[in-house]
Amino acid sequence: MKLDSYWTDSAPAFAPAVHALPAQVDVAIVGGGFTGLSAALALAKRGARVAVLEAGTRVAAEASGRNGGHVNNGLAVDYADVAAKVGIEKARAWYRAYDDAVDTVARLVRDEAIDCDFMRHGKLKLATRANQMAALENSARRLAGDGVDTDVEVLDAAQVRSEVQSERFHGGLLYKRSGQMHMGRFAQGLASAAQRHGAQIHTGTQVNRIERLGQGHAHRLHTAGGTVTAQQVLLATGATRHGGYGSFGWLRRRIVPIGSFIVVTEPLGAERAQALLAARRTYTTVANIHHYFRLTADHRLVFGGRARFSVSSPQSDMASREILRAGLAQTFPQLGAVGLDYCWGGVVDMTQDRLPHAGERNGLYYAMGYSGHGTQMSVHMGERMAAVMNGDADANPWRGRDWPAIPGHFGPPWFLPAVGLYYSLKDKLA
Repeated sequence: MKLDSYWTDSAPAFAPAVHALPAQVDVAIVGGGFTGLSAALALAKRGARVAVLEAGTRVAAEASGRNGGHVNNGLAVDYADVAAKVGIEKARAWYRAYDDAVDTVARLVRDEAIDCDFMRHGKLKLATRANQMAALENSARRLAGDGVDTDVEVLDAAQVRSEVQSERFHGGLLYKRSGQMHMGRFAQGLASAAQRHGAQIHTGTQVNRIERLGQGHAHRLHTAGGTVTAQQVLLATGATRHGGYGSFGWLRRRIVPIGSFIVVTEPLGAERAQALLAARRTYTTVANIHHYFRLTADHRLVFGGRARFSVSSPQSDMASREILRAGLAQTFPQLGAVGLDYCWGGVVDMTQDRLPHAGERNGLYYAMGYSGHGTQMSVHMGERMAAVMNGDADANPWRGRDWPAIPGHFGPPWFLPAVGLYYSLKDKLA
């Protein structure tokens, strides 16, 4: 078993063209995940001189390459709760931003001819308790009644069992616009497209300090390999732990890096996999500490969840493997002692309200905080922030949002075990 992401291990590594670090660019992008690569592609297409500065040795090797492979629409929190806080109009716009985000991924896959097994078979949100069905039915009614999403459907237990070979579920809510893809191959294709259109991508280039030049948007970025002066800077770092808290402290006090852990089985074979998940959708359970799963093109089962409230490490990943193995056995006991070929953890850039944040502060642009729903929104926000930096402020669907710091959060998230206990108790009492 490899303690490595299946997506990055089974995809060709992107090889950036060798360039000296440029002294000056129009736009410097800090972070080579989906947000940064998507922004680089959009800006380069407009003729801007763009440099992506990625601390790691490989693009999209953090959250963008260490997730469950879902490309889902729908908010990370209940639409009705959001509408109650901010109003129907704004909640509806935010919900539809996720529809737009899935469309953005589909368009880029098509236009840039990215071979990444992209398919749009929908997402099925599954009730593991009978009393959860009332909430799912209410969600469907509210989405349709507010004119937000009429393309959802409530499935009863028998309908779910016709496509999910498990006795665990009491029904589900089908979101038909959701999709899935091979994250590693998408990353390689997106980076190649950005480079093909003229963007420079520099891996192994950690930004240690950012210095503002005057009162505008120009900044000087200090790296171990030299400095870069940029007329505009986009921070697309997510919850990365590179670079300390110096120039990134304001952002990091607003993001909690929460671990999400995943195992991937040995190949099950086409017939066995088809019997297990006949519709080959993405699946997630209703819970604060939930499971999510899907099949791969080579007929493996990808099974993940918030196995532990800790940051990913080899020890934490191994402990999470056993927790996920138990969840897998509970959900699909017919798989028996199926072999697990991969196990890894990723870091979710969770915000206090579990919604993305994007905008501009002190001359720096930023987009992050996707809270576990980032594979599509990160791609979309890269494009949207490129438009914002080109003068279209209304292109940002998350504009104008307050982003207060998380109380007591000044460094590594010491409070994660307590958060885990809180959510475990909420699930037990639900």
